[in-house]
Formats: sequence, C-alpha cells, structure tokens
Amino acid sequence: LHQTGDPRTRRVYETIGVYLGYGIAHYADFYDLEHVLVLGRVTSGEGGQILLDKAQEVFAAEFPELAKKVEIHLPDEKSRRVGQSIAAASLPEL
Repeated sequence: LHQTGDPRTRRVYETIGVYLGYGIAHYADFYDLEHVLVLGRVTSGEGGQILLDKAQEVFAAEFPELAKKVEIHLPDEKSRRVGQSIAAASLPEL
C-alpha cells in the first residue's frame, strides 16, 4: 500500500517507530545497549526509514541521555529482508 501512495501507511510506520523507540528504551533498563540493529521485512523500503526516523525522534525527545549512547541502525535493503539470518550470523561464539 505504501508504494501506491496510500497516506495511511505512513502513520502505521510512524506508530511502529514510536513503539520501537519506547521499546528500546525499556530494554535499556535491563541491558547495556550501544547499538541496536533493526531487522525484518517491515523495515523494507521507505517504511524502514520512516520507522527509524520516528524511533530516533522519540529517543531525542523522551530519552536524551540514552540517545547519546545508543545508536539505532538499519542494514542495507537486502539484509533487512533476511533479518533472522543476519541476526544469527552476528551472534558471538560461545
């Protein structure tokens, strides 16, 4: 729908970004985060950038100290779509 210009989709991606921003902040209550890699098909295309921008906006407004120390990243387009394999490949060896 987003590719066809449906304006509702932007609001959906922005809402997901808000939830992501607050969710990452909540994770930071339990884990010492420095880098967060956002993966999955929902991040494909322009929607992924909308989502990321909104999450960073939430960070800057609501959690400025956290925004200084945690970086949220989107991988390249191909990697976004195969998120599980990227995550598995990035796990440290035990």
